[in-house]
Amino acid sequence: MTKRRSKGAYMISSVAEMYGIHPQTLRLYEREGLLKPSRTEGNTRLYTDEDLQRLEFILNLARDLGVNISGIAIILQMRERMEEMQRQIQDFVKYIQEEVLSRANAATDPSRGAIVPIRRAMVTSPPQTKKR
Repeated sequence: MTKRRSKGAYMISSVAEMYGIHPQTLRLYEREGLLKPSRTEGNTRLYTDEDLQRLEFILNLARDLGVNISGIAIILQMRERMEEMQRQIQDFVKYIQEEVLSRANAATDPSRGAIVPIRRAMVTSPPQTKKR
């Protein structure tokens, strides 16, 4: 349900018309904390492309899946937490990669730069079988 056409900011009446909803619905979503449009000096709401993308997600949950406002709020919070965790994991993986590379480059003996100590396998002769 992509209805965005250009970059910019949209007034509440334009957004309501684009999505076939009443402006009061947008105000309700803002009161409930689901949307956070910016405001002009005259206190007019301005919706960005990111706001419209979030609105599309909200409307999908409400219209297509029948989720109520409380459920939408919980889903949005969970989604934000998951995105934050994903960012943290990416940062951690990047840190580990950099650490491994720096240790590998710093060590003349690769086993000395290993994160986990490498034990040298003792070479032993194969077990001898008894002759009969």
